Amino acid sequence: MSDPRPDKPVEPTELDHTPAEVPAGPSTAATLIAEAFGTLLLVLGVISTALFAANFGASDNGTSLGVGFTGVALAVGITVIAGAYAFGPISGGHFNPAVTLGLAAAGRFPWKSVIPYVIAQIVGGLVATTLIVLIGIFGPDGWLSAAQDGGFASNGFGELSPGGFGLGAAIIVEVLFTALFVTVILGVTHSTRGSNFAGLAIGLTLVLIHLAIIPIDNASVNPARSIATAVYGGGLAFSQVWVFIVFPIIGGLIAGFAYRALFDGTRKKA
Repeated sequence: MSDPRPDKPVEPTELDHTPAEVPAGPSTAATLIAEAFGTLLLVLGVISTALFAANFGASDNGTSLGVGFTGVALAVGITVIAGAYAFGPISGGHFNPAVTLGLAAAGRFPWKSVIPYVIAQIVGGLVATTLIVLIGIFGPDGWLSAAQDGGFASNGFGELSPGGFGLGAAIIVEVLFTALFVTVILGVTHSTRGSNFAGLAIGLTLVLIHLAIIPIDNASVNPARSIATAVYGGGLAFSQVWVFIVFPIIGGLIAGFAYRALFDGTRKKA
């Protein structure tokens, strides 16, 4: 028996299976600016702490008012954590030529983007130390010249080493600790095995590295930081800066190639 009041036929509606528009990622200019700002933050934080606060002096009762090596180590770690969460989503948060090269060696970053990133990092570091110099111009009489005569917190060996360590020690620690640092970064930022607390882990690793090697060579593991201070640190600092460009990069490359070979291989089917 048919329905005496049949419904009117309904025209079928075409379903739109066109995927929603995916937001475009940051532009190349935005990534480079973010990388420069992050490096500026890192260098400004650690070098300001080293020059202004590390050896501030003592109170009337003899208590030290400076933050010492521990304070400098914490400063670099805190600035990296802040930079990672502020600028990392835009640029990846390298802030360090050795890290950029290490990531490229590990297949995590395109080689064609390495040079622009390194330039942005060096510019960011130089702006940071230039700002410190501008602050120093308005400081107590003789402060700026004394800071520059003392090396401007530059990395160094021999006469510039806080503990009097030589060239060989500087080479070993820069290769070794940069490689360890980049290995940690590659581990905590892995696409499947990484951590939600990558920025925190990276910053704390950098604190540990600085606690260990500031007495040896003022702890570089970052060529952009070393260049930024050497420019204002005088002839000796500038003549030694090549060590803190070459050997952190070697350490980063070793870590990148080794991590890719050891940990990113695919399992063969039986």
